Amino acid sequence: MAEKLNVPQEQEGHAMLSPKGQQRRRFLSLFAGTAAAATLMHACSNNDDPSPDNGVNLGSGDIGILNYAYALEQLEAAFYIRVTQTFFSGATATEQQFLTDIRDHEIAHREFFRNALGGKAIPMLEADFSKIDFSSRASVLGTAKAFEDLGVAAYNGAGKLITDGAYLLLAGKIVSVEARHAAMIRDLLSNGSFADSTAVDANGLDMALAPPDVLKVAGGFLKSKINASNLPTS
Repeated sequence: MAEKLNVPQEQEGHAMLSPKGQQRRRFLSLFAGTAAAATLMHACSNNDDPSPDNGVNLGSGDIGILNYAYALEQLEAAFYIRVTQTFFSGATATEQQFLTDIRDHEIAHREFFRNALGGKAIPMLEADFSKIDFSSRASVLGTAKAFEDLGVAAYNGAGKLITDGAYLLLAGKIVSVEARHAAMIRDLLSNGSFADSTAVDANGLDMALAPPDVLKVAGGFLKSKINASNLPTS
């Protein structure tokens, strides 16, 4: 069942991989063994075109990149809002607090982009979380891991496309928070895995993915279609 992302806030409480296909496969392999793996592979196979003509147009230049980030933050915020409405079975007090903190951060990120973009912001998107079992710890944390790793890779991949230094600085501040989320979720799933070889390469660098690759994955959790055809590529 699709869910509208405009929930009122008062209720929301690199190893060198040159071929793009190889990089995408390696990124998806990070999710092996989690409940999100099959979902993400399914998302990629059914969203081959991240820029449909009738989709929500992100725009061009820096505004397009900001809308791209805004779309991802909408998705993350909606996910954690749903997670914290009814926690999965057996969730500890610590897990509930961590997930609530992440929810609040993602809402803040979403609202920051909405306010910064003003009239140039894309509309609120519609999510589809029907593939997620919100009563299952493995499903919820596996999906959270997937979203957080994807978010970090998305910001890392989009940084070089931003021309305004002020925007780049803000993106750097946000991606550092997303990386903290990713590390915490990874550690909840498997203690000590927060910065293992599936997250950080031999050079001490995190993953980076270009917008088309990110949207192929994120599109599996969105009912709304996104048109990224005008985003910068270099």
